[in-house]
Amino acid sequence: MTSEVSENSDIPLLTMVSYPNKYTRFTRRGSMLHELVEEWALWQKAGRRAERTVEERCRVVSNLLEESGADPVTVKPMQIARWMTTHEEWSQSTAATYHSYLMSFFKWLQMMDYRDNNPMHKLQGPRRPERSPRPVADDDLIRLFNVRMNHRTKVMIMLGALAGMRVSEIARVKGEDIDLVAGRIHILGKGSKRNWVPLHPLLIAIAETMPKKGIWFPGNSRRPGLPIRSKSCSDVIGLAMRRAGVRGTPHALRHWYATTLLSDGADLRTVQELMRHSSVQTTQVYTQVPDARRNDAVGRLDPFRAA
Repeated sequence: MTSEVSENSDIPLLTMVSYPNKYTRFTRRGSMLHELVEEWALWQKAGRRAERTVEERCRVVSNLLEESGADPVTVKPMQIARWMTTHEEWSQSTAATYHSYLMSFFKWLQMMDYRDNNPMHKLQGPRRPERSPRPVADDDLIRLFNVRMNHRTKVMIMLGALAGMRVSEIARVKGEDIDLVAGRIHILGKGSKRNWVPLHPLLIAIAETMPKKGIWFPGNSRRPGLPIRSKSCSDVIGLAMRRAGVRGTPHALRHWYATTLLSDGADLRTVQELMRHSSVQTTQVYTQVPDARRNDAVGRLDPFRAA
């Protein structure tokens, strides 16, 4: 590891350095700060946690330690609370998620005998808001497909809207994942779950324009042989949506997929299978019941049915 600060300079409490390990971004002179983050990352990897999950958890913990200047072994609950209140830009859901990441980190420190207690136990966790479906509007989807864009970007958007794929799944697509004969795509999803999902006819047609072997969306020159990062995939789709004036996030394409399947007559159990959810309760978050169907249901009520 190397530091840009010389031995003769005034070294701040927190010194930015470069490490070969991608989970570490800083260290504290005379402490194990970087080693603890790295150890936690390796521990999670050994437990077969998804790469994206490990990266995101370590990023949040790194931000806490970097921005607050705290030592994970001695940090106090109010130091953490003070740091969390500086991020007013976080949504309620994001704050709740980050709180759970920190809870996991300090629980691990305690389990590994680096700490005697977990400071997160003395902090009130943000209430996770009720999630509601937020699909892309039908008109917006048409507007999105009509805007000029790179061919690869269009393929990404179609995979999100017509296969219900997450950006992390889109980024990893390879030619070998496509079975044009059976009209299906093999998806490596969350938790390393693998599923075959039917391909929409438009996806079959556009798949024929993509490589039969190898990565569909390769990374840049700094990532030779590797796919584009999930965040980059999300940025590409998000930029196209903003250019088209489409409201929502790239994940809203997946919401549209589930909601439209349900409104077009698919039962909830089928939608669950296509969304690759482990429970129907999770699928319900993604499925918005159309106003027309709700109005029709109320209109069919007959107060005189007993007669």
